[in-house]
Amino acid sequence: MKNHRTIKDNGSIEFVIKKSRFICSMKRTDTEEDAQQFIDSLKKEHMKANHNCSAYLIGENSRIQRASDDGEPSGTAGVPILEVLKKNELENVTAVVTRYFGGVKLGAGGLIRAYGKAASEAIKEIGIVEKRLHQFITVDVSYHMSGKLQNALHQSPYRLESVDYTDCVTFTCVIDLQAINTFCEEVIEWTSDQATISHGKQAWIEVTVD
Repeated sequence: MKNHRTIKDNGSIEFVIKKSRFICSMKRTDTEEDAQQFIDSLKKEHMKANHNCSAYLIGENSRIQRASDDGEPSGTAGVPILEVLKKNELENVTAVVTRYFGGVKLGAGGLIRAYGKAASEAIKEIGIVEKRLHQFITVDVSYHMSGKLQNALHQSPYRLESVDYTDCVTFTCVIDLQAINTFCEEVIEWTSDQATISHGKQAWIEVTVD
């Protein structure tokens, strides 16, 4: 599995365009069944709404892609939502845009803009994270070297998970897989090659995307 992006959390936003009320709800969904259950739950919650349009991307490289206009003119709702998800390179995300019609028709162009805006604003409000594969790396040094290494780590972009004191000082760091070689080279430089570096387990870590 490769690094991939998804929404930071589940959430929703709401706004009004020409008296029509739009509510965009988003959720992380790992399977198509999860996506459909989320869509169905919102249809029940908003039974009186005129439309509950949806789109989702599921699986690695978004191999499953679905969009529904739910009664809006073909191509004016589900596809614009889906395109926003794809533009933001998201995976395993379902978006549902609920519309309560306010009496003023928006036309095809207006609908496309409204549904696209709903998805874009929801993503902006919720935020995006990238799931990146990281490795736990332990660095063992003597006590007289530990202060220098700790200062260097605090000033670096690397994530220091813990520090343990036994017969030596053990620093446990969580390092992006792509940065491991650079990290090891810098540790060797900081410690004048007096550290013992060990590689541990790997884990997916979520990193906020600005």
